[in-house]
Amino acid sequence: MESIKYSFLPSILTRQAESEEAMLAEFEAGNYTIEEPLVKYNPYLINPLAAVVLFKTEKETAVTVTVLGKEPQGNISHTYPRTTTHILPVMGLYADYDNTVEIELYRGYKKTVHIKTEPLGKDVPKLIHMNTTAGYLRDQVIIITPALTQLATGFDYQGEIRWYLNIPVVFDLKRLKNGNICIGTDRLLQMPYYMSGIYEMSMVGKIYKEFVIPGGYHHDQFELEDGNLLVLTEDLRSDTVEDMCVLVDRNTGEILKTWDYKKFLDPGCSKSGSWSAHDWFHNNAVWYDKNTNSLTFSGRHVDAMVNIDYDSGKLNWIIGDPTGWPEKYQKYMFTPVGDGEFDWQYEQHANLITPDGDVMCFDNGHFRSKIPEKYLANKDNFSRGVRYKINTDDMTIKQVWQYGKERGAEFFSKYICNVEYYKEGHYMVHSGGIQYYKGEAAEIFAAMMQDDPDVSTRSITVEVLDDQVMLELEVEGNFYRAEKLHLYHDKEELLLGKGKYLGVMGVTKEFDTDIPLETSGKLIPERYESEIIEEDDRFTYKAIFEKGQLVMLMLEQGDEKHRYYISTAANKFNALCCGTFITKDARAVTLSVNKAGLSGDYDVRVIVDDEKYETGVKIRC
Repeated sequence: MESIKYSFLPSILTRQAESEEAMLAEFEAGNYTIEEPLVKYNPYLINPLAAVVLFKTEKETAVTVTVLGKEPQGNISHTYPRTTTHILPVMGLYADYDNTVEIELYRGYKKTVHIKTEPLGKDVPKLIHMNTTAGYLRDQVIIITPALTQLATGFDYQGEIRWYLNIPVVFDLKRLKNGNICIGTDRLLQMPYYMSGIYEMSMVGKIYKEFVIPGGYHHDQFELEDGNLLVLTEDLRSDTVEDMCVLVDRNTGEILKTWDYKKFLDPGCSKSGSWSAHDWFHNNAVWYDKNTNSLTFSGRHVDAMVNIDYDSGKLNWIIGDPTGWPEKYQKYMFTPVGDGEFDWQYEQHANLITPDGDVMCFDNGHFRSKIPEKYLANKDNFSRGVRYKINTDDMTIKQVWQYGKERGAEFFSKYICNVEYYKEGHYMVHSGGIQYYKGEAAEIFAAMMQDDPDVSTRSITVEVLDDQVMLELEVEGNFYRAEKLHLYHDKEELLLGKGKYLGVMGVTKEFDTDIPLETSGKLIPERYESEIIEEDDRFTYKAIFEKGQLVMLMLEQGDEKHRYYISTAANKFNALCCGTFITKDARAVTLSVNKAGLSGDYDVRVIVDDEKYETGVKIRC
């Protein structure tokens, strides 16, 4: 038997719009009042711990919505402004629970409704402990975003899950000035974790904008004061990755400016223990500092934080161990000063600039040397949050704070993680990539050892206030970053209507060499388990092939041919900041082809070794 599985997947914007239209039609068709409101559970499909309550009042009035906690300190409330038509997001529900929600008119009637929620999905993290107090965390949650197969999840002061998304959105979650959040999409462009772009959404789960980025998105984004977004990307046509940043227009998705790191650093100028020619910089963070009008990038594979001028792109300084850097870069590097303890950071993540110009990051410490003969094994190493004070006049650097070194290997993460600056003396340190193999810190990424019973993973998030630990959250799994957020914000308002798709997809890189084969006329054999998933702007081909097979996907329209090479070699990842899309079967392949640059109807064919097979699928571009 020979066959291929085909499906068309409507965009999440379309699916959410259809769900919202159905909710509003039901609302308008009825006579819903505060006494008998319409309650819609998870109407935007991706937040199973949220709902929307709808009703009308004769007079304009403010409304307070309160999800009652399992104890009074667990209450989560928000007051919405005056109006007569009330379409109110409700957030902070407990999973698998008959939630009690109070709806109270300003100085008036109070209505209690009950919302029964579904059990948690299997991909939410398992709590080990949450050590804090209700007085410290209040109604905020600690949200951790995935690095393995678990989902973005928010924990309250008791360690109860009060928020999560059931789609694998990835990388950093950040709150924007308008109160929305932005995070990487769940649409994989290229393995291991290059995504189509970023979502801007409400915490209730409604996606207002999907920004698609021509070179894809990875790791981080940053909102400027004018609302435009700095987004980490790459050139899909290049032989290198993770070495570009773009400025994205918030209203149109247009690329306004591009920074190519090869213009201020030579690839190979410095090498961390994880360096490769393909991923020579490995950018995992971007930060804009308005006081100096500069950008700071975290280059994991050069063991350095690199600062450039925003306008000119010229190099300003480099923070990192200067060992092995060429002479021409030494003038950009700092000399340690002071009598206190000092350690350079290695393979760091999540750099930021404090209001007074200090530089913070999560110092992963992987290898903890520029000299291979001195590399430390993970079991003998440490990770930490660190703060440096720099003087760019005399190019000196002083370590002024750290947390984590004293915890040794139990706090060690060779990848991912972040720090947050709240105010002087008040910081978060998130060690999200703790991995053990047979009880010792693992050398191989856990994502590459799925289902091995000797592998265990942990994520520890700590908040420190004046050198006192105020919070420690530990969960099973690895999590890219942590953020502390209120579920509601001051400008909370549910904007109705279909979300906007902004920007353009890039043209997928093609293979230049032709393989002159005529089609065999046969359908691709079932043993390859081929599947094609088509979307509005791309399609994805999935299959199972043996290591070393020659495989190429072809799009053909008469004499017009487009060739896409599919590697069946064993993957070796020196950096795997998101293993969400790594499959258990090493033979599985995934190829995403953007429709950008294509026009018309194309027959999809697949070359396997020396035979060209039909799929019976036609893609319209």
